[in-house]
Amino acid sequence: MLVELHVENFGLMEAVRLHFGRGLTVFTGETGAGKSMLIDALGVLLGGRASADLIRHGEAQARIEGVFEDLAPEYLVRLEEAGYPVEEGQLLLYREINTSGKNISRVQGRTIPLTLYRLLCEGLVDIHGQIEHLSLFRPETHRDLLDALGGLQDDVALVNKAAKIYQGIIRKERELSISVEERQKREEILRYQIEEIDHVNPIPGEEGELTQEKKRLSNAERITSLIAEAYLALYEGSAGKLAVFDLLGQTRKALQELVRFDEEFNVVEQIEAIYYAVEDLADQVRVYKDNFEFEPGRLDRIEERLIQLNRLRKYGTSVEEVLAKRTGMLDELDQITHVQEQFETIHKEKKMTRKTYETAAELLTQKRLENAERIEKGLMLELADLGLERSRFEVRFTPNREPTTGGAEGVEFYFSANLGEPPKPLAKVASGGEMSRLMLALKSLLAKVESVGTFIFDEVDSGVGGRTIHKVGEKLAKIAQNKQVFCITHAAQVAAFAEFHYGILKEVDGGRTRTLVELLSESMRLEELTRMLGGGEVEVTRIHARELLRASKA
Repeated sequence: MLVELHVENFGLMEAVRLHFGRGLTVFTGETGAGKSMLIDALGVLLGGRASADLIRHGEAQARIEGVFEDLAPEYLVRLEEAGYPVEEGQLLLYREINTSGKNISRVQGRTIPLTLYRLLCEGLVDIHGQIEHLSLFRPETHRDLLDALGGLQDDVALVNKAAKIYQGIIRKERELSISVEERQKREEILRYQIEEIDHVNPIPGEEGELTQEKKRLSNAERITSLIAEAYLALYEGSAGKLAVFDLLGQTRKALQELVRFDEEFNVVEQIEAIYYAVEDLADQVRVYKDNFEFEPGRLDRIEERLIQLNRLRKYGTSVEEVLAKRTGMLDELDQITHVQEQFETIHKEKKMTRKTYETAAELLTQKRLENAERIEKGLMLELADLGLERSRFEVRFTPNREPTTGGAEGVEFYFSANLGEPPKPLAKVASGGEMSRLMLALKSLLAKVESVGTFIFDEVDSGVGGRTIHKVGEKLAKIAQNKQVFCITHAAQVAAFAEFHYGILKEVDGGRTRTLVELLSESMRLEELTRMLGGGEVEVTRIHARELLRASKA
């Protein structure tokens, strides 16, 4: 349950620190005082949307902190597995909204991503506001509510898993079920493309080697001239000019002679190294010159081969990509030519997975039928407590033709508030007040099976009046016997049942408006109930308020 809430610079709330206990807690105040703002703050604390618009004007940030105790065992295990164990029996949540847009979420003092934060907040608090109220008008929500009331989430997850596997096989079957004509056309295209690649028979690295050879052969005359010139200069020499090798020979001989006269200047090893290196270089040039041949027609064949390789670029920018594309084509062709075998495999898988789905779905359906019967009986009792003793509530099932997530049936709630009138779809027959009472009855049932420790009702008494409003207060107090219940209300008949009564009001201080939340004393509470009842002579209304308090305690 929520034991402490601290709100700072959120909307008109400058600094609000509240401590809560078990039982029924109500919040009342004039219209526009900021009652719903408190619920909004709690919604943000639990991972709701946090906009900079919520920050108090003139401030850089808003902060909301909450402390929870007495958590359900399964929730404690979830926190432990996520790495956020509860210390000293307390869970600490923190949200910070900044004008810069860099919002912060913390669990147990550790900053975590908002997505993980939201997951960890699931199951702490059940908030019922106008959105949840209106959701009853949408039949697509009814099945989820039925499953929640029966604790069937694990069974639904099992059915959903089987349905997704089955649907995946159906998609694969559709992909294979192209027409014979289309399949043959595709087979012809693939065979032509594979044959085109095989005819060229490209070899990895071939294109680069051919390009280099083409460059060499295209410049054969110049290469022959340059290599001859280099060899003459290095080794043979020319008319009137000694070769480099001969000049080095003379230099070598002179330096060897020099050592005999001055041993300190000994560079014989260096000149010999240069001498033999030039000799080796000259030999390499000679070999290249002797082996360089210009084969007639070779250049034409290279150019033709490069043209063939270039035609394959529609399959890839390199030979490697072309060969990879060919492999993919072969795989696709194999699938097409063996499609019948694949159909047989898929049909077996389809039959097996459908059987798995039907087994799980039938079990879920049986549990839903049993659960629906319990809910129908339970709701009749709950609705009778709320002044709808002649109403009828039914859960009706509509079979699904094909396996789908959610189960083998759709679910819709039917309702009749009057004796003798047949039940009709909820959205068509329930008034605002009846819908409020129906939602309260459903929440009352949910409180018996949910591990959630805190329930919040935002104006659940909307559209309800007369003697029935007193029944709403009784129902909230009954739920609060086992749960922590918060309620925002405009009805004194509901507020009178509270164990803790907070007043919410606005005040102006220093030219600024702020919202205050104050725990009311017994005398203050009497005055607030008197205000809420309104009308007539004040003293008479105060007597009425005092009687409400006395009756609710009884």
